[in-house]
Amino acid sequence: MATRKKSSTPNRSFRVADQIQRDLTELIARELKDPRVGMVTINAVEVTPDYAHAKVFFSLLTGDPQETLQGLNTAAGFLRSGLFKRLHINTVPTLHFVFDRTTERAADMNALIAKAVSSRAQEE
Repeated sequence: MATRKKSSTPNRSFRVADQIQRDLTELIARELKDPRVGMVTINAVEVTPDYAHAKVFFSLLTGDPQETLQGLNTAAGFLRSGLFKRLHINTVPTLHFVFDRTTERAADMNALIAKAVSSRAQEE
């Protein structure tokens, strides 16, 4: 009975997404000069199986999410060409930016927990 080789496609997708995340972080920090894009953190990248599209989730330290989103979408072609020079794959995905509110929600939850703990301490 012949053993079939497992497909490495899912693993490769994760590696490509991870590399895109690292390269985009560097490109945005060093080469992007758009004033609308400030302190951006790339949280995650999801790549479609055919590498045609990549959803890029980002968060902000400061600034307006809508303005930053517009700036990133305007610079998507520039960032894609920068990725093309760095990545060694045939198809560099079209970038789709999405504002990720996870860190915002985490900060809100931490504030609520701290408030509950302090009010409980005052009751005792």
